[in-house]
Amino acid sequence: MNQNSRNRSLSAAELDGFAAELDAVRARAVATLGQRDADYIRGIVKAVRYTEITGRVLLFASLPMAFAGLFWATWIAGVLLLALSKILENMELGHNVIHGQYDWMNDPQLNGKTYEWDIAGTSASWRKTHNFQHHTYTNVRGMDDDIGYGLLRIFPEQRWRPFYLLQPFIAVVFALLFEWGVAIQDLKLGRWWAGKTSNAQMRKAFKPVGKKMLRQVLKDYVVFPLLAGPFFLAVLAGNVVANLLRNLWTFTIIFCGHFTADAETFPKESIRNESRGHWYQRQLRGSSNLAGGKLLNVMSGNLSHQIEHHFYPDIPANRYAEMAPEVKAICARYGQHYNTGSLPKQFGQVIWRILRHAWPSRPPRVSAELQTQTG
Repeated sequence: MNQNSRNRSLSAAELDGFAAELDAVRARAVATLGQRDADYIRGIVKAVRYTEITGRVLLFASLPMAFAGLFWATWIAGVLLLALSKILENMELGHNVIHGQYDWMNDPQLNGKTYEWDIAGTSASWRKTHNFQHHTYTNVRGMDDDIGYGLLRIFPEQRWRPFYLLQPFIAVVFALLFEWGVAIQDLKLGRWWAGKTSNAQMRKAFKPVGKKMLRQVLKDYVVFPLLAGPFFLAVLAGNVVANLLRNLWTFTIIFCGHFTADAETFPKESIRNESRGHWYQRQLRGSSNLAGGKLLNVMSGNLSHQIEHHFYPDIPANRYAEMAPEVKAICARYGQHYNTGSLPKQFGQVIWRILRHAWPSRPPRVSAELQTQTG
């Protein structure tokens, strides 16, 4: 079945109605923001802090525990808790705070314009590439740099080059080093290598990124291991593995949210004179949800509700689960496909895309009417 055939073509009046109903869902959520949302995010802050402290203490204690035959149990527990802290900080705390979801609290520690998170990339770069470019031009080819991140051919509409034959291998490396890929995304190294960006311009652009990278390297791979003294290697290895686990998890969640079988891309012409209804349609058709329950919601930063996040990026993400049934019902009334599935199912489709489009492929044919409506 052609992915577009799941969506009914809407008239201008229907698009206006679709937008009005989805806007109303947002308005009801905003009207009820309050103490429970503040308590929730402050609870996440505490969870991030205490899991990090406990994880680091266990890593420090792992070698002494070897005398009791508990080295591996202590070390693995420390790695998993540190990885959990990093995942929560990256997904449920940093990503959502940087979106401004908690600016209404007037808490300087939770301010989306000043929050700096625990990854190699700067929050300033993320606000540009993600909050602005990706969320404004979601899946618009040539405007949303998140389509393949400049490394991968995920959609048949992307021009094929022999380089993409390597992408199954490149995708694995990218997943392991995901935070570093995000860190350099806005540098547009390809333009520099092609001579379109001068060395002076690149040095200026790299300066804040390099400072942040250095800070992260020193913290996880120098300072904490040195503090462990004779247990340097155990702590260093634990920090490396914790960061790799965080990178693999964030890569998986983000790719499942955008690159499943039913996800679509759009040409630049599709956003000319784009109405609110068309904007919601584009966000819907470029996003994918994950079904998995409360634990997955928290661990994914509630990006298990990627559709709701793209509709309402500045609404506290802990609200998405309760908004989702209403959003899904609205989509059903207007004949719009609400893309959701289990994590194994959605990630399997991502892997299929990476493997299939490493080879030459052609985009599906769609009608001129649908092309005008949805890009």
